[in-house]
Amino acid sequence: MARYLRIIVIGCAVLIVVGAAVLWPSGQQTTDPLGLESERIDAHVIAVDAAPCNSDPTQPCSVVAFELRSGPRDGSQGFMELGEQTAIRTGDDIQVTVFETPEGQTIYSFYEFQRSTPLLVLTALFAIAVIALARWRGIGALAGLAVSLFVIVWFALPSLVDGNNAVSVALVTAGAIAIIAIYLAHGPGPATDVALLSTFASLTLTAILAWAFVRFAKLTGFTDDASFVLQALGTGIDARGILLAGVVIGSLGVLDDVTVTQVSAVRELKLGRPDAARHELFTSALAIGRDHISSTVNTLFLAYAGAALPLLLLFRGIGESVGGVVTREIVAVEVVRAMVGSLGLIASVPISTWLAVRVVTEV
Repeated sequence: MARYLRIIVIGCAVLIVVGAAVLWPSGQQTTDPLGLESERIDAHVIAVDAAPCNSDPTQPCSVVAFELRSGPRDGSQGFMELGEQTAIRTGDDIQVTVFETPEGQTIYSFYEFQRSTPLLVLTALFAIAVIALARWRGIGALAGLAVSLFVIVWFALPSLVDGNNAVSVALVTAGAIAIIAIYLAHGPGPATDVALLSTFASLTLTAILAWAFVRFAKLTGFTDDASFVLQALGTGIDARGILLAGVVIGSLGVLDDVTVTQVSAVRELKLGRPDAARHELFTSALAIGRDHISSTVNTLFLAYAGAALPLLLLFRGIGESVGGVVTREIVAVEVVRAMVGSLGLIASVPISTWLAVRVVTEV
């Protein structure tokens, strides 16, 4: 059984490599017909003073003075006028955009706060915590995370921009990430093969369900500003396909957690009870899976509800009924994501448990 599973894994890996070759991005640079791209410059705020607005002296404004820290204007100073209640304070590190008028005047606008330092510190704390608890497996998990980001940024996103089929891109991306991440975190072996194949089967089911219910619910994929901007840019990207791809890739992170846990549970049960029959192992491991699924499904729904909380409050504030809120596309999308992802998770428990029992009892 274990040998056949390894052959199937190799076959799936070959299909993923072929799919990646077919869907590989062209590498052509995209243009910006709306002129949204602008030069961003690092700056350090040296003063924030209250003053009358230039456009309307009767209104109070905040004049932000800053020193540029990058680009050809490095070391020079600039000013910009913002609202009275600005969150910018003296000593902040920010990013500004620069615009030259036909008259030669330089105009600066606030773009964003610089968040590199806190994000780097948080990343370092996360890496230290993972390695301290999981040791070498933690290093493998971090390497898998890095590979996942690499695959998404350097393959999935450019391939989608090229106009390739979004579901195909999502399945190839998720498959490649699953192979690399699971083997890096848990090492090669029959147990890892079982977890990987169970993940593949559950991902396929998730993709089919997502495709069916996105069409059945007549979801268009236009739920936020980014989707409308993509349409305005004339990229030819299918918004509905992007929605489907997001469901598939988003389900992967929880799926591999469930499948790996179930395989580990079966292996430990077999070690504790070497004489246990297959049906006994399956029943015991399935009981563990039920507890895992009950908490994981709740986690999924809370995560989606938390992400949509401001929107739900907005609809509630204007007095719309619960039924009316749920059937709006921007909320219905989250419902479909949560339900389809949960169905894939539920299916992964018996699939991974059955395969694991077959493997550990074959000797």
